[in-house]
Amino acid sequence: MPKEVVVIGLLALAGFLAGGVYSTWKTAKFMAIILLVLLVIAVVGAVLWLV
Repeated sequence: MPKEVVVIGLLALAGFLAGGVYSTWKTAKFMAIILLVLLVIAVVGAVLWLV
């Protein structure tokens, strides 16, 4: 599998997670923080995979 496909997939996942953080921030801060950590992991993984 080309590495660009994996990077695009990880960035798409990060986008979904960012939407989850935005939508849950006011009601469930703990869950939003968990989603934020997963978002950071996905972005860092995409950057490291590309390098």
